Amino acid sequence: MKRFFPALCIGLSLIASSAWADNKAAAVDEMAGYLEFVDYGGATIFPEQIPKSEYAKMLIIDTRDAGQFAKDHIPGAINIEWRQVLAKSSQIPKDKTVLLYCNGGTLSSQAGFALRVAGWDNVKILDGGFTAWKAKGGMDANAQAGGAQPKH
Repeated sequence: MKRFFPALCIGLSLIASSAWADNKAAAVDEMAGYLEFVDYGGATIFPEQIPKSEYAKMLIIDTRDAGQFAKDHIPGAINIEWRQVLAKSSQIPKDKTVLLYCNGGTLSSQAGFALRVAGWDNVKILDGGFTAWKAKGGMDANAQAGGAQPKH
């Protein structure tokens, strides 16, 4: 038994290592496929591209921490911290536009990338995040910009 146990441990670790390598390779393949498919801009949208009436048609997710969300957020938004989007993906529909934002766009971009690789093709990232949204007029950014559609 003393000789069997170390061999069993080595065998199990080799199997686990092989499974991890296979999973990693599959994840890399999925990301590579996404990067070949995605349009320039990676599904980003500017605050001034969103007419006020469109907010009610979207699921808006604030990907910041709960403390920041509690202080201020886009009206109607729910809070799912960026690291939790896959764990809480059952709350995220695939049949309507999902708008993700954080303070500046970096963390929400990571959350959006994870969701897009996992199969959500309806995800948009608010370019410039909550900071840009507020600075450009919030819900009225589109009207203040004259309904313009900015170019990338």
